[in-house]
Amino acid sequence: MKKLILTAFLFVSIISTNVLADIKMGIILGFTGPIESLTPAMAASAELAFKEASDSGSLLGGKRISVERADSTCVDSAAATTAAEGLVSGGVVAIMGADCSGVTGAIATNVAVPNGVVMISPSATSPGLTTLDDKGFFFRTAPSDARGGQILADITKDRKVKSVAITYTNNDYGKGLADVYSAAVKAHGIKVTAVTAHEDGKADYSAEVATLASAGGDAVAVIGYLDQGGKGIIQGALDSGAFDTFILSDGMIGQSLVDTFGKSLNKSFGSLPGSTGKGAGIFTKVAKAGGIDSSGPYTSESYDAAALITLAMQAGGKADRSTIQQNVMSVANAPGKKIYPGELKKALDLLAKGKAINYEGATGVEFTDVGEAFGSFLEKEVRGGKFKTKKQR
Repeated sequence: MKKLILTAFLFVSIISTNVLADIKMGIILGFTGPIESLTPAMAASAELAFKEASDSGSLLGGKRISVERADSTCVDSAAATTAAEGLVSGGVVAIMGADCSGVTGAIATNVAVPNGVVMISPSATSPGLTTLDDKGFFFRTAPSDARGGQILADITKDRKVKSVAITYTNNDYGKGLADVYSAAVKAHGIKVTAVTAHEDGKADYSAEVATLASAGGDAVAVIGYLDQGGKGIIQGALDSGAFDTFILSDGMIGQSLVDTFGKSLNKSFGSLPGSTGKGAGIFTKVAKAGGIDSSGPYTSESYDAAALITLAMQAGGKADRSTIQQNVMSVANAPGKKIYPGELKKALDLLAKGKAINYEGATGVEFTDVGEAFGSFLEKEVRGGKFKTKKQR
């Protein structure tokens, strides 16, 4: 009798464990480092999508997702790789992230692709990632800087800037965007007075600012990070009076920058991926209801990246790595029922019935044949102590 009871107990325990076992997801972003003021909202946005899918009761018959965060640092590829290895060895089926281009490429090449783990980055924009040998496991909901640099150059022209000095953070992201932007502004007939790199992590940038100032220009384009060298360049330029107009890359746009410099940025402008479309408006409301300020960079892209992972699992009927890889493209693109933020239950139910969906999400998701967003961009300017959107590009 005791053996019978024990056997029954073990059977029930095994069944319960299988039913209640969470699906493990990883989020890897720079929670420390040069964009640490941006990443909390990005992570929270991704977790909002994972929670929405879990709470729906429709994910693979009632499965739930548990999330483990890891720190990419944004700039230290060795540390980022070690952190990603921890996620993979812990059993995550996919990774939302990473963020900065250099660490994203390192994680993909050294960890994710060899282990067959899908990564969907919300913010890695280097053109070099387009040709990454990723075996179909790397995607990004942010568009490439090959287009972003052109958009920033178009805005510079429209703002009637005649000459510009350019400084960029000395990594894959900075150099790639600086190369595209420099060529594009020259094509618009704008004089480029200097193109110089700067290193992050320095206490003083007076030497870099002096070089830019000696070259001159109506403005200085700062292609970098708002919590690191880019901020230091602006501080040095304002202190010395070298420049009062700053052209800002996406990595420089965040409320903490305005909080630091206030009205001194009133002539400044820039661009970052984003949309003013239907999905963007819906996401603002969904995020607000979840206690998230969605105004910062890459929050929408983070929600969309996480949503695509959940929908890919549902489309394939399994919570495993290969299923996600095989189904991301089909749920991201037409044909199918358009799905917006807050509609993940609707999407999951349709997929469970074998119906096709076209996830539009917060950013109007549409992937190229290599799995990166075509994307749209927002022209930003500083007004009333905040970054405001002038228009979509």
